[in-house]
Amino acid sequence: MDWKRLIRLEDSDSGQLLLWVGGQWALADGIPELGELRAKMAARQPAALSLRAEDLGSWDSSLVAYLVGAASLADQASCEVDLESLPSGLRRLLVLARAVPENEDARTESVRPSFLARLGEGAIGFAAEFRSGLEFVGEAALSLLRLVRGQARFRRSDLMLLIEDCGVSALPIVTLISFLVGMILAFVGAIQLQQFGAEIYVANLVGVAMLREMGAMMAAIIMAGRTGAAFAAQLGTMRVTQEIDALTTMGISPMDFVVLPRILALCLMMPLLALFADLVGVLGGAVVGATMLDLSPSLYLRQTVEAVSFADFSAGLLKSAVFGVLIAVAGCLRGMQCGNSSSAVGEAATSAVVTGIVLIIVADATFTVLFNIVGF
Repeated sequence: MDWKRLIRLEDSDSGQLLLWVGGQWALADGIPELGELRAKMAARQPAALSLRAEDLGSWDSSLVAYLVGAASLADQASCEVDLESLPSGLRRLLVLARAVPENEDARTESVRPSFLARLGEGAIGFAAEFRSGLEFVGEAALSLLRLVRGQARFRRSDLMLLIEDCGVSALPIVTLISFLVGMILAFVGAIQLQQFGAEIYVANLVGVAMLREMGAMMAAIIMAGRTGAAFAAQLGTMRVTQEIDALTTMGISPMDFVVLPRILALCLMMPLLALFADLVGVLGGAVVGATMLDLSPSLYLRQTVEAVSFADFSAGLLKSAVFGVLIAVAGCLRGMQCGNSSSAVGEAATSAVVTGIVLIIVADATFTVLFNIVGF
Protein backbone atom coordinates (compact mmCIF):
# COMPACT_ATOMS: atom_id res chain seq x y z
CA MET A 1 0.00 0.00 0.00
CA ASP A 2 1.41 3.46 -0.98
CA TRP A 3 0.79 5.43 2.23
CA LYS A 4 2.29 8.65 0.76
CA ARG A 5 -0.75 8.93 -1.43
CA LEU A 6 -2.89 9.01 1.73
CA ILE A 7 -0.69 10.97 4.14
CA ARG A 8 1.15 14.29 3.63
CA LEU A 9 3.08 16.42 6.11
CA GLU A 10 3.51 20.20 5.59
CA ASP A 11 4.85 23.14 7.56
CA SER A 12 2.66 26.24 7.87
CA ASP A 13 3.70 29.87 8.24
CA SER A 14 2.12 29.98 11.72
CA GLY A 15 4.47 27.29 13.04
CA GLN A 16 1.93 24.49 12.83
CA LEU A 17 2.64 21.09 11.39
CA LEU A 18 -0.13 20.07 9.00
CA LEU A 19 -1.01 16.39 8.69
CA TRP A 20 -3.16 15.76 5.64
CA VAL A 21 -4.99 12.43 5.23
CA GLY A 22 -7.02 11.27 2.26
CA GLY A 23 -7.89 8.41 -0.04
CA GLN A 24 -9.40 5.08 0.92
CA TRP A 25 -8.84 3.67 4.41
CA ALA A 26 -9.52 0.03 5.23
CA LEU A 27 -8.53 -1.89 8.33
CA ALA A 28 -7.67 -4.91 6.18
CA ASP A 29 -4.80 -2.88 4.66
CA GLY A 30 -3.26 -2.22 8.06
CA ILE A 31 -2.45 1.00 9.89
CA PRO A 32 0.43 3.24 8.72
CA GLU A 33 3.49 3.73 10.89
CA LEU A 34 4.06 7.04 12.69
CA GLY A 35 7.83 7.07 12.20
CA GLU A 36 7.93 9.99 9.74
CA LEU A 37 5.60 12.09 11.89
CA ARG A 38 7.63 11.32 15.02
CA ALA A 39 10.89 12.30 13.32
CA LYS A 40 9.47 15.53 11.94
CA MET A 41 7.99 16.58 15.26
CA ALA A 42 11.29 15.87 17.01
CA ALA A 43 13.19 17.94 14.44
CA ARG A 44 10.81 20.91 14.03
CA GLN A 45 9.12 20.94 17.48
CA PRO A 46 5.96 22.64 16.09
CA ALA A 47 3.64 24.68 18.26
CA ALA A 48 0.61 22.69 17.14
CA LEU A 49 -0.39 19.71 15.05
CA SER A 50 -3.30 20.34 12.73
CA LEU A 51 -5.13 17.28 11.42
CA ARG A 52 -6.80 17.85 8.06
CA ALA A 53 -8.62 15.77 5.42
CA GLU A 54 -8.10 16.04 1.64
CA ASP A 55 -9.98 13.98 -0.95
CA LEU A 56 -11.01 11.57 1.79
CA GLY A 57 -12.96 8.61 0.49
CA SER A 58 -14.35 5.70 2.49
CA TRP A 59 -12.71 5.08 5.83
CA ASP A 60 -13.07 2.93 8.93
CA SER A 61 -11.47 2.51 12.34
CA SER A 62 -7.99 2.32 10.80
CA LEU A 63 -8.10 6.07 10.08
CA VAL A 64 -9.33 6.80 13.60
CA ALA A 65 -6.56 4.66 15.10
CA TYR A 66 -3.91 6.42 13.02
CA LEU A 67 -5.10 9.91 13.94
CA VAL A 68 -5.38 8.96 17.62
CA GLY A 69 -1.75 7.80 17.48
CA ALA A 70 -0.72 11.05 15.82
CA ALA A 71 -2.53 13.06 18.49
CA SER A 72 -0.85 11.01 21.20
CA LEU A 73 2.57 11.90 19.76
CA ALA A 74 1.59 15.55 19.88
CA ASP A 75 0.49 15.22 23.51
CA GLN A 76 3.82 13.63 24.43
CA ALA A 77 5.63 16.56 22.81
CA SER A 78 3.40 19.09 24.65
CA CYS A 79 2.02 20.16 21.32
CA GLU A 80 -1.55 21.33 20.79
CA VAL A 81 -3.83 19.30 18.52
CA ASP A 82 -6.20 21.04 16.11
CA LEU A 83 -9.15 18.93 14.91
CA GLU A 84 -11.35 21.68 13.49
CA SER A 85 -10.49 20.99 9.85
CA LEU A 86 -11.61 17.36 9.98
CA PRO A 87 -15.10 16.19 8.93
CA SER A 88 -17.58 16.42 11.79
CA GLY A 89 -18.12 12.67 12.14
CA LEU A 90 -14.40 11.90 12.26
CA ARG A 91 -13.81 14.81 14.64
CA ARG A 92 -16.43 13.53 17.11
CA LEU A 93 -14.90 10.04 17.09
CA LEU A 94 -11.46 11.46 17.79
CA VAL A 95 -12.75 13.58 20.65
CA LEU A 96 -14.46 10.56 22.15
CA ALA A 97 -11.38 8.35 21.73
CA ARG A 98 -9.12 10.96 23.32
CA ALA A 99 -11.55 11.56 26.18
CA VAL A 100 -11.36 7.92 27.36
CA PRO A 101 -7.75 6.94 28.18
CA GLU A 102 -6.52 3.53 27.10
CA ASN A 103 -6.41 0.89 29.79
CA GLU A 104 -2.83 0.22 30.83
CA ASP A 105 -3.40 -3.53 30.60
CA ALA A 106 -5.29 -3.36 27.30
CA ARG A 107 -2.26 -4.28 25.21
CA THR A 108 -0.74 -6.72 27.65
CA GLU A 109 -0.18 -10.00 25.90
CA SER A 110 -1.64 -13.03 27.61
CA VAL A 111 1.10 -15.34 28.79
CA ARG A 112 0.36 -19.00 29.34
CA PRO A 113 1.39 -19.91 32.89
CA SER A 114 4.09 -22.49 33.28
CA PHE A 115 3.33 -26.11 34.07
CA LEU A 116 4.33 -25.69 37.70
CA ALA A 117 2.14 -22.60 38.04
CA ARG A 118 -0.85 -24.41 36.57
CA LEU A 119 -0.13 -27.41 38.78
CA GLY A 120 -0.02 -25.17 41.84
CA GLU A 121 -3.25 -23.42 40.89
CA GLY A 122 -4.92 -26.79 40.39
CA ALA A 123 -3.70 -28.00 43.78
CA ILE A 124 -4.96 -24.85 45.49
CA GLY A 125 -8.33 -25.18 43.75
CA PHE A 126 -8.59 -28.85 44.74
CA ALA A 127 -7.75 -28.00 48.35
CA ALA A 128 -10.43 -25.29 48.39
CA GLU A 129 -13.00 -27.68 46.90
CA PHE A 130 -12.04 -30.38 49.41
CA ARG A 131 -12.36 -27.95 52.31
CA SER A 132 -15.73 -26.71 51.06
CA GLY A 133 -16.96 -30.30 50.75
CA LEU A 134 -15.81 -31.15 54.28
CA GLU A 135 -17.57 -28.09 55.67
CA PHE A 136 -20.77 -29.07 53.88
CA VAL A 137 -20.57 -32.66 55.16
CA GLY A 138 -20.00 -31.32 58.68
CA GLU A 139 -23.04 -29.07 58.45
CA ALA A 140 -25.10 -31.98 57.11
CA ALA A 141 -23.95 -34.14 60.05
CA LEU A 142 -24.97 -31.42 62.51
CA SER A 143 -28.32 -31.16 60.75
CA LEU A 144 -28.79 -34.93 61.10
CA LEU A 145 -27.93 -34.64 64.80
CA ARG A 146 -30.60 -31.96 65.18
CA LEU A 147 -33.04 -34.35 63.49
CA VAL A 148 -32.23 -37.05 66.05
CA ARG A 149 -32.85 -34.54 68.82
CA GLY A 150 -36.13 -33.44 67.22
CA GLN A 151 -34.84 -29.91 66.55
CA ALA A 152 -34.59 -30.00 62.74
CA ARG A 153 -37.17 -27.80 61.02
CA PHE A 154 -38.53 -29.06 57.69
CA ARG A 155 -41.92 -29.98 56.29
CA ARG A 156 -42.80 -33.64 56.46
CA SER A 157 -44.85 -33.25 53.28
CA ASP A 158 -41.68 -32.21 51.43
CA LEU A 159 -39.96 -35.37 52.64
CA MET A 160 -42.85 -37.55 51.40
CA LEU A 161 -42.78 -35.88 47.99
CA LEU A 162 -39.03 -36.36 47.75
CA ILE A 163 -39.35 -40.03 48.71
CA GLU A 164 -41.91 -40.47 45.95
CA ASP A 165 -39.68 -38.71 43.43
CA CYS A 166 -36.58 -40.69 44.44
CA GLY A 167 -38.41 -44.00 44.69
CA VAL A 168 -41.56 -44.71 42.71
CA SER A 169 -40.86 -42.18 39.96
CA ALA A 170 -37.44 -43.72 39.34
CA LEU A 171 -38.69 -47.30 38.92
CA PRO A 172 -39.27 -47.22 35.12
CA ILE A 173 -35.73 -46.15 34.20
CA VAL A 174 -34.19 -48.43 36.84
CA THR A 175 -36.24 -51.34 35.52
CA LEU A 176 -35.16 -50.79 31.93
CA ILE A 177 -31.45 -50.33 32.65
CA SER A 178 -31.21 -53.20 35.16
CA PHE A 179 -33.04 -55.62 32.86
CA LEU A 180 -30.72 -54.79 29.98
CA VAL A 181 -27.62 -55.04 32.18
CA GLY A 182 -28.73 -58.49 33.39
CA MET A 183 -29.25 -59.60 29.80
CA ILE A 184 -25.85 -58.28 28.74
CA LEU A 185 -24.07 -60.04 31.59
CA ALA A 186 -25.84 -63.31 30.79
CA PHE A 187 -25.17 -63.02 27.06
CA VAL A 188 -21.45 -62.30 27.51
CA GLY A 189 -21.12 -65.05 30.11
CA ALA A 190 -23.00 -67.55 27.96
CA ILE A 191 -20.69 -67.04 24.98
CA GLN A 192 -17.65 -67.80 27.12
CA LEU A 193 -19.10 -70.60 29.25
CA GLN A 194 -20.52 -72.48 26.25
CA GLN A 195 -16.97 -73.23 25.21
CA PHE A 196 -16.60 -75.40 28.33
CA GLY A 197 -20.13 -76.78 28.50
CA ALA A 198 -20.78 -74.79 31.70
CA GLU A 199 -23.84 -72.81 30.61
CA ILE A 200 -25.57 -73.42 33.91
CA TYR A 201 -23.06 -71.15 35.66
CA VAL A 202 -24.47 -68.14 33.81
CA ALA A 203 -26.98 -67.96 36.66
CA ASN A 204 -24.10 -67.79 39.18
CA LEU A 205 -22.39 -65.04 37.20
CA VAL A 206 -25.47 -62.87 36.83
CA GLY A 207 -26.68 -63.42 40.39
CA VAL A 208 -23.40 -62.58 42.12
CA ALA A 209 -22.60 -59.68 39.79
CA MET A 210 -26.01 -58.08 40.15
CA LEU A 211 -26.39 -58.49 43.91
CA ARG A 212 -22.84 -57.57 44.83
CA GLU A 213 -21.88 -54.92 42.27
CA MET A 214 -23.98 -54.05 39.27
CA GLY A 215 -27.39 -53.64 40.86
CA ALA A 216 -26.28 -51.03 43.38
CA MET A 217 -23.86 -49.32 41.00
CA MET A 218 -26.23 -49.03 38.04
CA ALA A 219 -29.05 -47.77 40.23
CA ALA A 220 -26.67 -45.23 41.77
CA ILE A 221 -25.41 -43.98 38.39
CA ILE A 222 -28.99 -43.64 37.17
CA MET A 223 -29.93 -41.68 40.28
CA ALA A 224 -26.85 -39.48 39.98
CA GLY A 225 -27.90 -38.45 36.48
CA ARG A 226 -31.57 -38.18 37.35
CA THR A 227 -31.98 -37.11 40.96
CA GLY A 228 -28.54 -35.67 41.76
CA ALA A 229 -28.82 -33.24 38.86
CA ALA A 230 -32.40 -32.39 39.89
CA PHE A 231 -31.27 -31.60 43.45
CA ALA A 232 -28.52 -29.32 42.15
CA ALA A 233 -30.89 -27.54 39.76
CA GLN A 234 -33.56 -27.07 42.43
CA LEU A 235 -31.20 -25.69 45.04
CA GLY A 236 -29.35 -23.64 42.42
CA THR A 237 -32.62 -22.04 41.32
CA MET A 238 -33.45 -21.31 44.95
CA ARG A 239 -30.04 -19.68 45.27
CA VAL A 240 -30.61 -17.55 42.15
CA THR A 241 -34.07 -16.45 43.29
CA GLN A 242 -32.67 -15.73 46.79
CA GLU A 243 -34.98 -18.22 48.50
CA ILE A 244 -31.98 -19.65 50.39
CA ASP A 245 -31.15 -16.16 51.65
CA ALA A 246 -34.78 -15.64 52.64
CA LEU A 247 -34.74 -18.81 54.75
CA THR A 248 -31.60 -17.62 56.51
CA THR A 249 -33.17 -14.21 57.12
CA MET A 250 -36.21 -15.86 58.71
CA GLY A 251 -33.96 -17.84 61.03
CA ILE A 252 -34.55 -21.20 59.29
CA SER A 253 -31.48 -23.29 58.54
CA PRO A 254 -31.29 -24.10 54.80
CA MET A 255 -29.46 -27.30 55.71
CA ASP A 256 -32.44 -28.46 57.77
CA PHE A 257 -35.17 -27.21 55.46
CA VAL A 258 -33.93 -28.13 51.97
CA VAL A 259 -30.80 -30.31 52.23
CA LEU A 260 -31.67 -32.75 55.04
CA PRO A 261 -34.96 -34.02 53.48
CA ARG A 262 -33.18 -34.75 50.21
CA ILE A 263 -30.38 -36.70 51.90
CA LEU A 264 -32.89 -38.69 53.94
CA ALA A 265 -35.11 -39.46 50.95
CA LEU A 266 -32.30 -40.71 48.74
CA CYS A 267 -30.61 -42.64 51.55
CA LEU A 268 -33.88 -44.45 52.32
CA MET A 269 -34.81 -45.18 48.72
CA MET A 270 -31.46 -46.26 47.30
CA PRO A 271 -31.34 -49.68 49.08
CA LEU A 272 -34.88 -50.42 47.87
CA LEU A 273 -34.00 -49.37 44.33
CA ALA A 274 -30.85 -51.49 44.44
CA LEU A 275 -32.83 -54.52 45.65
CA PHE A 276 -35.36 -53.97 42.87
CA ALA A 277 -32.51 -53.61 40.34
CA ASP A 278 -31.04 -56.91 41.57
CA LEU A 279 -34.31 -58.76 40.99
CA VAL A 280 -34.88 -57.23 37.57
CA GLY A 281 -31.26 -57.95 36.54
CA VAL A 282 -31.62 -61.60 37.55
CA LEU A 283 -34.85 -61.73 35.55
CA GLY A 284 -33.01 -60.33 32.51
CA GLY A 285 -30.38 -63.04 32.87
CA ALA A 286 -33.12 -65.67 33.17
CA VAL A 287 -34.61 -64.50 29.87
CA VAL A 288 -31.28 -65.02 28.12
CA GLY A 289 -30.81 -68.38 29.88
CA ALA A 290 -34.24 -69.58 28.77
CA THR A 291 -34.00 -68.36 25.16
CA MET A 292 -30.32 -68.87 24.37
CA LEU A 293 -29.25 -71.73 26.67
CA ASP A 294 -32.54 -73.64 27.00
CA LEU A 295 -32.40 -73.41 30.81
CA SER A 296 -35.74 -73.79 32.57
CA PRO A 297 -36.75 -70.87 34.83
CA SER A 298 -36.91 -73.16 37.88
CA LEU A 299 -33.38 -74.49 37.24
CA TYR A 300 -32.03 -70.99 36.66
CA LEU A 301 -33.66 -69.73 39.87
CA ARG A 302 -32.37 -72.65 41.94
CA GLN A 303 -28.84 -72.18 40.62
CA THR A 304 -29.01 -68.46 41.43
CA VAL A 305 -30.20 -69.07 45.00
CA GLU A 306 -27.37 -71.57 45.56
CA ALA A 307 -24.75 -69.20 44.11
CA VAL A 308 -25.52 -66.02 46.03
CA SER A 309 -24.96 -65.62 49.76
CA PHE A 310 -26.10 -63.29 52.47
CA ALA A 311 -22.75 -61.52 52.22
CA ASP A 312 -23.41 -60.68 48.55
CA PHE A 313 -26.89 -59.43 49.40
CA SER A 314 -25.81 -57.29 52.36
CA ALA A 315 -22.76 -55.92 50.54
CA GLY A 316 -24.96 -54.59 47.76
CA LEU A 317 -27.42 -53.01 50.17
CA LEU A 318 -24.61 -51.38 52.19
CA LYS A 319 -23.07 -49.95 49.05
CA SER A 320 -26.40 -48.62 47.83
CA ALA A 321 -27.07 -46.77 51.09
CA VAL A 322 -23.64 -45.13 50.93
CA PHE A 323 -24.13 -44.31 47.26
CA GLY A 324 -27.43 -42.63 48.10
CA VAL A 325 -25.75 -40.37 50.66
CA LEU A 326 -22.94 -39.50 48.22
CA ILE A 327 -25.36 -38.64 45.41
CA ALA A 328 -27.50 -36.46 47.65
CA VAL A 329 -24.49 -34.69 49.16
CA ALA A 330 -22.95 -34.05 45.72
CA GLY A 331 -26.22 -32.69 44.30
CA CYS A 332 -27.01 -30.49 47.28
CA LEU A 333 -23.42 -29.25 47.57
CA ARG A 334 -23.28 -28.13 43.95
CA GLY A 335 -26.70 -26.56 44.27
CA MET A 336 -25.71 -24.57 47.36
CA GLN A 337 -22.49 -23.47 45.61
CA CYS A 338 -24.42 -22.25 42.56
CA GLY A 339 -23.80 -18.73 41.31
CA ASN A 340 -26.40 -16.05 40.74
CA SER A 341 -27.10 -16.61 37.04
CA SER A 342 -29.21 -18.96 34.97
CA SER A 343 -26.14 -20.47 33.31
CA ALA A 344 -24.72 -21.26 36.76
CA VAL A 345 -27.72 -23.52 37.43
CA GLY A 346 -26.88 -25.66 34.41
CA GLU A 347 -23.22 -25.77 35.43
CA ALA A 348 -24.22 -26.84 38.93
CA ALA A 349 -26.37 -29.68 37.58
CA THR A 350 -23.57 -30.89 35.31
CA SER A 351 -21.03 -30.69 38.11
CA ALA A 352 -23.36 -32.61 40.43
CA VAL A 353 -23.63 -35.50 37.97
CA VAL A 354 -19.87 -35.65 37.41
CA THR A 355 -19.07 -35.39 41.11
CA GLY A 356 -21.69 -37.99 42.04
CA ILE A 357 -20.48 -40.56 39.51
CA VAL A 358 -16.84 -40.05 40.50
CA LEU A 359 -17.71 -40.52 44.17
CA ILE A 360 -19.71 -43.65 43.35
CA ILE A 361 -16.82 -45.25 41.47
CA VAL A 362 -14.28 -44.33 44.15
CA ALA A 363 -16.55 -45.60 46.93
CA ASP A 364 -17.25 -48.86 45.08
CA ALA A 365 -13.54 -49.48 44.54
CA THR A 366 -12.87 -48.76 48.20
CA PHE A 367 -15.61 -51.16 49.31
CA THR A 368 -14.29 -53.87 47.01
CA VAL A 369 -10.77 -53.62 48.45
CA LEU A 370 -12.01 -53.53 52.05
CA PHE A 371 -14.39 -56.49 51.55
CA ASN A 372 -11.56 -58.46 50.01
CA ILE A 373 -9.26 -57.68 52.95
CA VAL A 374 -11.80 -58.71 55.62
CA GLY A 375 -13.04 -61.66 53.57
CA PHE A 376 -16.59 -60.37 53.32
